[in-house]
Amino acid sequence: MARLGGVIAAAVTPLRDGLSIDHERLIDHCRWLLSDGGCDGINLLGTTGEATSLSVEQRIGAMKAVAKAGLPLDRMMVGTGAAALDDAVRLTTAARNFGFMGALLLPPFYYKGVDAESLVAYVEALIERTGASGLRLYLYHIPQNTGVPYPTDAVRRLHERHPDVVVGLKDSAGDLAYSRELCRWLPAFDVFPSSEGSLSEMRSSGFAGCISATTNLTGRLAQFGRQHPDSEEGRRAIAEALAIRQVLARYPLVAAVKWAVARLRGDPAFERVSPPLRPLSASEKQELAEALAATRFPQLCAGGFPADRAGVAMDRL
Repeated sequence: MARLGGVIAAAVTPLRDGLSIDHERLIDHCRWLLSDGGCDGINLLGTTGEATSLSVEQRIGAMKAVAKAGLPLDRMMVGTGAAALDDAVRLTTAARNFGFMGALLLPPFYYKGVDAESLVAYVEALIERTGASGLRLYLYHIPQNTGVPYPTDAVRRLHERHPDVVVGLKDSAGDLAYSRELCRWLPAFDVFPSSEGSLSEMRSSGFAGCISATTNLTGRLAQFGRQHPDSEEGRRAIAEALAIRQVLARYPLVAAVKWAVARLRGDPAFERVSPPLRPLSASEKQELAEALAATRFPQLCAGGFPADRAGVAMDRL
């Protein structure tokens, strides 16, 4: 069976004035990410996609719209985590039934201090209620948001008990030692760190790729760096992607990424965020614009740095 890998964008979710999901813009952005955006795949409705600020019905509606649009669902995983088990089951079932390659599963995040055995029991309850047939789960490790980590021993048990279902993990903790350990223990398990910088050690550490908020913007640079990890140009491309990421990280990240996507796509509607997030202030936008002007972001907005899928040197870097 095909597997997700490479440069994966944690896609932003465009919103209308009333904060409903703008399906047309979402579909268009996904198409762009998979073509001119330079990405191999998409993580739909994750943290950057503001999924936990959206209702179950809104999330299923977005899945349905994307699935009906004829996009390549074998290149997409979708976030299905929720605080309530029944909601997570509904979302995960929908992702599987619509034909997405995988479901990205947050741990149950309201109660803290959940031990590894209880976490394993939760995931196994979801598998039983959803049904294992055709199900592919990617665990979502983001303890700074959830307060509930996926301990390595819990991940190992889940993968060993359900090797065809629990197939990978997104590590948004920023702890590459954690990701490397999982790769050493579980060579058939797909581990995705959350920074473009990890692409430089895909081969040495065994990572499947990266899933990043900032590849909404840096996908072409990240793709070139992934394809040319041993060249000076490839290393420079990763460094340029990281420079953009570091600037954006100085501000509320989702709002900053959506502001930058609005500039990159020439569409101010991408700036809207759902409460409790807030848009950037006028002064923050000015500061961010000035900081990004010192990076390769203006050239990306002008259409520079094509993704080099044919192995041709990126001569405009």
